[in-house]
Amino acid sequence: MTGLDIAHLRHALALEFPRIDHVRETGSTNADLLNDAAPLNRAVLFADVQTSARGRLGRSWSAPADAQLITSVMLLPESVEHLGTLPLAAGLAVTDTVDGAVLKWPNDVLYDGKKLCGILAERAGDGRVVLGIGLNVSLTREQLPVSHATSLLLEGHSTDRTVVAESLLRNLSTRLDQWESQSPELLDDYRAVCSTLGQQVRLEAPGGDIVGRADGIGEDGSINVGGKFYYAGDITHLRPAEDA
Repeated sequence: MTGLDIAHLRHALALEFPRIDHVRETGSTNADLLNDAAPLNRAVLFADVQTSARGRLGRSWSAPADAQLITSVMLLPESVEHLGTLPLAAGLAVTDTVDGAVLKWPNDVLYDGKKLCGILAERAGDGRVVLGIGLNVSLTREQLPVSHATSLLLEGHSTDRTVVAESLLRNLSTRLDQWESQSPELLDDYRAVCSTLGQQVRLEAPGGDIVGRADGIGEDGSINVGGKFYYAGDITHLRPAEDA
């Protein structure tokens, strides 16, 4: 397990990310950037531990200090029209970084069927968007929060957080460029690593479950199940139909 070399990251990624900061402990890196009085596009904040971390739909999660790569990136998009595909772009950046990782719609990063990384995009009222990523790096099996999670350590990948952070941010920069330009390559690449496609799935939603085959991903990031498109914000869980 190694610490983050922020000086190296600042030097190596100066062209892609104008500000890279680090704190030992915070409640939430997303909240810290959203509360920044002087937001800067593509400013990055790392933390070694979070005490009030949240996932999608307000689900809480935690991990021992230094065991995850915890980062948030501030975005000042010219338009919020395509926000639905932003978490997909972030998930794709993680699969670019970790060989063998795949995506469960919309942005759960899986390795051998187990969750490796969580992603949360949050929008402020003034149009700012913060993208948070929590990648399990050196968690042991005993430290995993749930049995269906995993870490880079357990899967035999590098646990040097500086190396992983540099690779992740470089890949994220590329995918954010594609997202901003609405390059068709982004969703083409997403579909290629989305393990949900072709599966019989159950979408759990407040209005009732939907069961059907996942046949496609829309240009807005929605999923086609049984001939109808559904959005991530409308779904509580997506599971293989036989597991529900």
